Amino acid sequence: MASTRKPIVCQVLTRLLTNRNATCLENGSILDNGCGKMNGITPRLLRHIRDLGATHVWYTGVIRHASRTDYSAEGIPCQHPAVVKGKAGSPYAITDYYDIDPDLAVDVSRRMEEWEALVDRTHEAGMKVIMDFVPNHVARQYHSVRRPEGVRDLGQDDDTSKHFSPENNFYYCWGQPFRPSFDKGDYEETPAKATGNDRFDASPGVNDWYETVKLNYGVDYCDAAGKSCHFDPIPDTWRKMTDILLFWTSKGVDGFRCDMAEMVPSEFWAWAIPQVKAVKEGLVFIGEVYDPGQYRRYIGAGFDWLYDKVGMYDCLRDVVCGRRRASGISYKWQEIDDIRDHMLYFLENHDEQRIASDFFAGDGFKAVPALLVSVFLQKNPFMFYAGQEVGERGMDKEGFSGRDGRTTIFDYWSAGGIRRAYCQRKEMTEDERRLEGIYRYVLNLANAEKAIYAGDFFDLMYMNEAIGDRQYVFFRKCEEDLLLIAVNFSADDAVFDVRIPQHAMDYLHIPAGEYAATDLLSDERTVISLAGDAAVNMEIGALQGRVYKMKVNS
Repeated sequence: MASTRKPIVCQVLTRLLTNRNATCLENGSILDNGCGKMNGITPRLLRHIRDLGATHVWYTGVIRHASRTDYSAEGIPCQHPAVVKGKAGSPYAITDYYDIDPDLAVDVSRRMEEWEALVDRTHEAGMKVIMDFVPNHVARQYHSVRRPEGVRDLGQDDDTSKHFSPENNFYYCWGQPFRPSFDKGDYEETPAKATGNDRFDASPGVNDWYETVKLNYGVDYCDAAGKSCHFDPIPDTWRKMTDILLFWTSKGVDGFRCDMAEMVPSEFWAWAIPQVKAVKEGLVFIGEVYDPGQYRRYIGAGFDWLYDKVGMYDCLRDVVCGRRRASGISYKWQEIDDIRDHMLYFLENHDEQRIASDFFAGDGFKAVPALLVSVFLQKNPFMFYAGQEVGERGMDKEGFSGRDGRTTIFDYWSAGGIRRAYCQRKEMTEDERRLEGIYRYVLNLANAEKAIYAGDFFDLMYMNEAIGDRQYVFFRKCEEDLLLIAVNFSADDAVFDVRIPQHAMDYLHIPAGEYAATDLLSDERTVISLAGDAAVNMEIGALQGRVYKMKVNS
């Protein structure tokens, strides 16, 4: 059945989105630099996100995670600063899977109600809610104070004298104390638990995920015969983590972005996902999987969408930066063509450097051709990161994060581009408004044109290798609607011929002839002559594209 809508996911770092505090003190506390609140994500702001073209909002950093802010007066355990990265802490060092992060609440005692209200507002705005599920690891001092009655806490019943047991929730280092390669102060942990990035010793380094501990899904990574799996009977962690997914599903969420999904055995997902989907129709699971060799296994286990990071993202970044020919795009979609509808395209997320940073393109407009390819190439979903659409640079030196071209997930901060785009729109620069306008038009066009969200695709590059350095061309077609799409990654205007293969004419059932065409990006009108093995002349401005729409009778 053809899709009726192309999913467009807007990722927002929840604590950052509505923070109006422009103090921006390096290593500042929440009192210094402020923090955005869930209540600040108003119906008006949600309408703005929807009007950008979003169909889903991924709220990042909602579940309670380790931070250095003291909420002990609210009955929330404090975290030792030696095992917290930054003042705000990583959203991926979960301290209570059943709780909402207190930083995000106006009334901390009503933080779950504020989350439920945000879910309702998002639905009322016509969008679906995605939240993080962090299955591979938790904070070193994980302790749930909000788990439902009768639920046993992670690690509560572990036998800490064993390195591994399928009934343990964690891995232990045989009575050894936690001895990282950096100063841990007076923090004590005996026996040491294995670290989240598969460090099964007691001495992680400063570049490890030392603030987290690895969850045990029944895989013994260190037995005498090598890695072995113990999945029968069902490991205790499987049941606990599935219950957590069911808990949040009951709160009205529409999907989960599963952090480092490939570090959790696919057998768990194949067991858990059907149970969760059975209680809510249309629920989606997004997997962070980086190994293309594992893609089909995790899709087979129930994932709807997977990050296409090492494929399309890396390719498009290289093309934008002039390190790879545009024709290389063809190889990337071909590698996963059998699962193409499951691949989530993106150009930014919280792990990657901002397009406009000095470490990537230095200017958000330079990636407009990559945006056109990402959104128009296939029927699969696309994701953008809040601030990307206005060219947020990510070049602040916030604290723990440092000046690395990313928007910090560890520090209390307020990014200028995000603040202007979502809270103080009268202060937006002209360039920010212009780039945002491009994103809004392109993302909405994806769901206005049936040929994009439901049409067939035909890559024209195999007949056009001569232009393959900085240009890329393809067809999209649905019923009578034919789109000839061409993009120019060059910083110079381009004039070139596009050869139309006879095979494309046959495959898409395009009769030869002259067709009235309108460029959907500029509203320019022309006549295009289509015939097998003939050429169409193209003129495209620097860093721009053409989307010529024609009506053809098959």
